[in-house]
Amino acid sequence: MRFLLYLLVFLMTSHLSWSDNWPQWRGPALNGVSNEKNLPVHWGPTNNISWKLPMPSRSGSTPIIWNNQIFLNVADQNDLFLWCIDRIHGQILWKRHLSSKNKQFRKHNMSSPSPVTDGQRVWVMTGSGVLKCFHISGKEIWSQNIQERYGSFGHNHGYGSSPLLHKNRLYILVLHGMKTDEPSYLLAIDKNSGDIVWRTERPTDAIMESPDAYTTPVLLHQKDTTQLVVSGGDYVTGHDLESGQELWRAGGLNPTKNKWYRVVASPVTLDDMVYVPTRVKPLQAFKIKVLDNINEPDRVWSTEHGPDVPSPVTDGRFFYILNDKGIMWCLDAKTGREIWGRQRVEPGTYSASPVLADGKIYATSEDGTTTVVRAGREFVILEKNHLEGYTLSSPAISDGQIFIRTESYLYCIGEKLPAND
Repeated sequence: MRFLLYLLVFLMTSHLSWSDNWPQWRGPALNGVSNEKNLPVHWGPTNNISWKLPMPSRSGSTPIIWNNQIFLNVADQNDLFLWCIDRIHGQILWKRHLSSKNKQFRKHNMSSPSPVTDGQRVWVMTGSGVLKCFHISGKEIWSQNIQERYGSFGHNHGYGSSPLLHKNRLYILVLHGMKTDEPSYLLAIDKNSGDIVWRTERPTDAIMESPDAYTTPVLLHQKDTTQLVVSGGDYVTGHDLESGQELWRAGGLNPTKNKWYRVVASPVTLDDMVYVPTRVKPLQAFKIKVLDNINEPDRVWSTEHGPDVPSPVTDGRFFYILNDKGIMWCLDAKTGREIWGRQRVEPGTYSASPVLADGKIYATSEDGTTTVVRAGREFVILEKNHLEGYTLSSPAISDGQIFIRTESYLYCIGEKLPAND
């Protein structure tokens, strides 16, 4: 009898233990890669859709998923909200007000930063500078206003970086300069209390709009150490997680000192490699060497075929680039040698970052069309799937399902999960 009870509990919970959550922008490893298998390849507005939930407006914010809860940063006219959604039924569980200072900046608005969660709490940043922490039940725990504390954001197109959660801290970037003379800086914030652990200024000699960055920080894991990697303002830098101290710096992101070289695409790290996009060219790959406790960035390769907005993705063997016009390249991740290049997916404009999972690359255009490309040495389009609504948000993957957020709907693609109530 006891064995049967254990077996029943196992069967009810196994779909969660065998699957990835999508806890923050770019997923469980912060690099757009998922370990999920048997993912959908074919779908449409009424085909292979488990459910769809109406959205009030566009957003670049990615759906964040932990078990049976989905969290969304949502702009509703002048107000910003955090939504919590039941991922089984596609129903709103609760909404919490964040800010009344939404603004539109060309494509995006103040809901662009993606939330982050550890399964017990959820943190959400807005482009208005409000940062809040909630219990997953919806109870507000603490609130900060970064602009009120450290001055107005000075980005030409509004704030868009997502917070990074690592262990007991949140890491926040404010890299700006177009509309302010105040310095750029990094913040480490205690996730439980909201207290500022450290604030580190990040100097740059970039000019005009080039200090502006809309990137999200990433982590570089090396042996027994982990660093924070930040790109923007004509440089990529590595920082000590405990103090914020700059450990190394590499340039070359803006070789002609162009005054309009703001950076949107975020860096990608894997093993000891740091891949750094800029405004199309060059995209550079660095190996971070540690010699006598000194970090030295060594430029390994560079390409002129980088993206502007979509962040690249890699499995460590192949490095995939999707540019804003829907042209893809596949390079050797270690050497930069071209495997294949100048291959077109569905024509259109691309802002969402590609996702790599199940031997496939999912590339979603602003028109809502996702091209599914076979990963590997040959460029093969497996399918083109269209959904309704203007799309800026990157796909999220969890438990055999794909979540795509358009201006019109949040779509849950794939087989409906069994209810466990």
